[in-house]
Amino acid sequence: MRVAAVRGDHESDAGFCHEALLYSGRDEFLQATGAFIREGISAGEPALVVVSAEKIAMLRGELGRDAELVQFADMSKVGSNPARIIPAWQDFVTERGDAGRPARGIGEPISSDRLPAELVECQRHESLLNLAFAATQAFWLMCPYDTETLDPAVVEEALRSHPVVTADGARRESASYAGLEVAAEQCHERLPEPVPRPKELYFEAASLAALRQYVGLRAADAGLGSRRTEDVLLAANEVATNSLRHAGGAGVLRVWEEPHALVCEVRDDGSFDMPLAGRERPVRGQVGGYGLWLANQLCDLVQIRSIPAGSVVRLHMRRD
Repeated sequence: MRVAAVRGDHESDAGFCHEALLYSGRDEFLQATGAFIREGISAGEPALVVVSAEKIAMLRGELGRDAELVQFADMSKVGSNPARIIPAWQDFVTERGDAGRPARGIGEPISSDRLPAELVECQRHESLLNLAFAATQAFWLMCPYDTETLDPAVVEEALRSHPVVTADGARRESASYAGLEVAAEQCHERLPEPVPRPKELYFEAASLAALRQYVGLRAADAGLGSRRTEDVLLAANEVATNSLRHAGGAGVLRVWEEPHALVCEVRDDGSFDMPLAGRERPVRGQVGGYGLWLANQLCDLVQIRSIPAGSVVRLHMRRD
């Protein structure tokens, strides 16, 4: 992966540059991101900024009329489920970075108000960006990290997932960058077990209707509204159907409540080696891959792992 941006250039033949911006407070954020955007405007490069609504307003004020040349999107909408962020960047690069035209982005998916499971998937997202755009030409993505509000361990992880880091006004290669291999291996990490251990329900094709009924009852008990219940039912059905088709025709369902959400987990004996599963938009004629994509569009969070014991998919649906 080329990191031409370390030298302050981003020529048309440069590859994907993934940069972590370590900032402290409002002024540092605006100074660094404002300069980054203006450099792109001067070079005729399209820019997409995906941050909180509050920071969008701040940047618009900082940029003045230049803000009209920038595309903005609210991270709380684009990235409420972190798995939806990569396809948003892919759409932007495809639509605006035509014919190898350089493009810039600013994305801040990680904030102090992320729940623990969301943070894990945000960190996976940051690492998986390096895989998703490994062959992309001329895309420079800056990811801000607020060192005032984030745990130091989160900042340290940012140095492992970004080849380039900017701190105190200086841009350099990250000595801690873990590489593409680590990004690919993260899909094999185990998820923490819920406490207490939930009931396990074995299912096969003949019991798929009973599975949907059980999920519906648990969703009602958890206080999910009718629309969100329909969404989690559809997602659970899609994931369970994947188990029937690709993992020996059977699986295990577990459902439990957490303080903020209902969680449905489907386990089976299958395995896969697709780190970006469910995070890339299916293309016409593609065989498979639709179920996990649909689950990510319907649920607030989806965690997908392939471990020695088999595959695990957790669907998180927040209460209304």
